[in-house]
Amino acid sequence: MANMIRKMQPDEIEIVSDIWLQGNLEAHSFIQRNYWIDNLNSVKEQFKEADIYVFVDKNQIVGFAGLHGNYLAGIFVKKEYRSRGVGRKLLDYLKQECSELSLDVYAKNIQAKKFYLQNEFKVDHEGIDESTNEVEYQMLWKRG
Repeated sequence: MANMIRKMQPDEIEIVSDIWLQGNLEAHSFIQRNYWIDNLNSVKEQFKEADIYVFVDKNQIVGFAGLHGNYLAGIFVKKEYRSRGVGRKLLDYLKQECSELSLDVYAKNIQAKKFYLQNEFKVDHEGIDESTNEVEYQMLWKRG
């Protein structure tokens, strides 16, 4: 078995948290590093309340998607596994589970916005993330 998607196990939270932190630091250079580092512990608590789906390749977690109801909190993939279809496979998996999804993406995160637009999401509205003062888009996807 080459790779698979499954729910995160409780003892995998540190691995997933590290992928979250590195992904945010790399994708959001326009936000101060300490913002992500300072939020790491509260995010770990949020992971316990969410449905976390991990992408496993050769017995190693290389990416994950966090879902809270129909809200996609994010898709994160280890740097060396990006542009290999991991994020797309995670998103396709969630689209099978849900009839609609919403998410927020920073306007300056060009790659993420492009990825979601290519995968049938539409910008619903624009707002300001109060914790960072950055412009973000709420994006929606509906089946059919």
